[in-house]
Amino acid sequence: MAQRVRPRISTRKEPKQSRSNELVSAILTAAVQVLVEEGAQRFTTARVAEKAGVSIGSLYQYFPNKASILFRLQSDEWRGSTEMLREILTGIAPPKDRLRRLVRAFVRFECDEAPVRQALADAAPLYRDAPEAREMRAEGDRIFDSFIRDLLPGLPDGPRDIAGDLIVTTLTAVGKEFSETPRTDEEIDAYASAMADMLCAYVETLVKV
Repeated sequence: MAQRVRPRISTRKEPKQSRSNELVSAILTAAVQVLVEEGAQRFTTARVAEKAGVSIGSLYQYFPNKASILFRLQSDEWRGSTEMLREILTGIAPPKDRLRRLVRAFVRFECDEAPVRQALADAAPLYRDAPEAREMRAEGDRIFDSFIRDLLPGLPDGPRDIAGDLIVTTLTAVGKEFSETPRTDEEIDAYASAMADMLCAYVETLVKV
């Protein structure tokens, strides 16, 4: 059976001049608007070019297809979350304090990015298995795995891996559900504090084992 050819998701070239940067910025801004307004199923390069007020030829100078635009939006989000992980989890504060900061920042990030994140989730099959996507996700995994070793240094590898999986699953699943409804700052703070208390209590039970 012939091997399936994956669409190219990397950009054709990186903008080097201010005018080119402005063009790419306009395309990405328009892409977010089209994605949120139209959804992943109706997302096309033609709609993005029209929304951005540029020719389709200008768009194709930087993005070979719609998958490359969507991956750029997703990679920007991943890059932001990875930098958040690095800043919080590699600090010098006690591990449980870092866990609390992570929960608060994560819940806030999920709520702020909810409309785009939900739309990108529908478009994920276009790029999620590409090598570029796997590489970006792996960096965040490495940062978190290193933090879990700081958080639970006396735990054997197996139980520590389970604990890490449970913390990640709780954060992503609960954060996703919570962020699907618009929330006030007070609701976000209260919910994040409650989740942080729950996860820290769970960690305490493991430390006492």
